[in-house]
Amino acid sequence: MSWKKVADSVEFIPAEYSSRTQPESVAREMLGCDSADIDILVDAGLPFEDRSEGRHFDANDLYNLGMYSNKATTQPELAFRMLFRFAGRPVDDLLRERSWEFRVRMDCVDCAGVAPWRLEEPDVVRFGGRTADVTPPAPGSGSAEYAATVTTTGARTPLVSPVLRQLVHDYLDAGYRWQMIPVPMQTDHRSVHALGATSCIAASLFLAERFRAAGFLAEAKRGWFCGVLGGALDLPHACVEVEDEDGALRTVDIAKAQLAARLPGNTEAFRELCLGSIYNKVIPSTAFGNAALARHECGSGLPVQVRADIRAVR
Repeated sequence: MSWKKVADSVEFIPAEYSSRTQPESVAREMLGCDSADIDILVDAGLPFEDRSEGRHFDANDLYNLGMYSNKATTQPELAFRMLFRFAGRPVDDLLRERSWEFRVRMDCVDCAGVAPWRLEEPDVVRFGGRTADVTPPAPGSGSAEYAATVTTTGARTPLVSPVLRQLVHDYLDAGYRWQMIPVPMQTDHRSVHALGATSCIAASLFLAERFRAAGFLAEAKRGWFCGVLGGALDLPHACVEVEDEDGALRTVDIAKAQLAARLPGNTEAFRELCLGSIYNKVIPSTAFGNAALARHECGSGLPVQVRADIRAVR
């Protein structure tokens, strides 16, 4: 596929949500292309900011271009196949207990002084997990860290209600295309879906609304997807928690089901696991789908930046 066709197939991040901080050298490296290819992408609509040191691009735009390039060699494609290689394997390994060294760094941009920190902590006990060795952040300024050992587990609990299952499959069949989208935009799910795109938070907020409209108790919840590049990549996660017709709480991880469907090979067992069950590579938090994961009570008007480092305990 030509780069022009790739650009035509991707919905670029709107200006109000875009952060064009990646220099052209990074763009060429991510996409495995040269300056002439970047010119083609720009001519085809790739937004950029022209600075004295050259053109700069939004990291989400670059990721999505690589993801849907069908080149098989771009960094996003290679990372995607590596990160989700587990989805084509037997799912039994996703159902056992697994422990994680969980650390979150919180940075208060434009901090206004010493104040308590509030983190939406791991919420695994409800799902058969546990936390240990918790070190909460002490009141302070600038930055802080939360640390704990978090144990997750999995369980096969597929959706029972035919209504819920139909709503999920209606969404999967609607043709929305998963893209990497900034979190502030994801919380405005109508804007995301208006582009014909989707993401984990946007999809979860949308589905939670549909479930409630059908008479079920449901909430979109945020958390973290574990074991990503050995903890080197923070990958926020969202899903829907819904009370099924039998009164049991079930989890719908719609975005992971969408992503797994893009992989070669048979991922049906994992995709089915995403429709009601829990698995050990997810750490849910107490945060709702459109809420921040952390805040600093100093009075700063800017959101706290949250960076997770989650590594498997061997």
